[in-house]
Amino acid sequence: MKAINIDGIIKTYGNVKNFGGALGLQYSNDSDLQALGFYDVVRPTITSSQELGDIEWDADNNVFTYPINNKTYSQTVAELKTQKIENLKSIYNSKLIETDWVIIRAQEGIVAPQATLDARAALRTECASKEAEINALTTKSAIVDYEFSISI
Repeated sequence: MKAINIDGIIKTYGNVKNFGGALGLQYSNDSDLQALGFYDVVRPTITSSQELGDIEWDADNNVFTYPINNKTYSQTVAELKTQKIENLKSIYNSKLIETDWVIIRAQEGIVAPQATLDARAALRTECASKEAEINALTTKSAIVDYEFSISI
């Protein structure tokens, strides 16, 4: 992606060849494009607790880029933890539901396979471990950025 500053307004282009062709411009490399005012656009990688600001010129690196801004949250740290833990438990509960029928059958006298019991115990242990990790976080951004996946 390339961008150009025209009269103080930065315009981005995914395909500069179409732009150049429409104006009858010819170029063969980046230095030709830079002579016309087109520079690369660098989109920084951000976390869930961040957002990109408006595109701007980075004179030190000769690129257009976006500043990274930290999001603000109206919830408290405790509220964010509660929300994250509820999400965590919901995901693990969905995984446990897949084998609930085995447990129900076991209550009716059909022995549940030990592998199923072990897998369910492992899911509960893993969930409790991740819940402890969430509870140990101390900042809003750390809580929002905390990602988990089920490994079992």
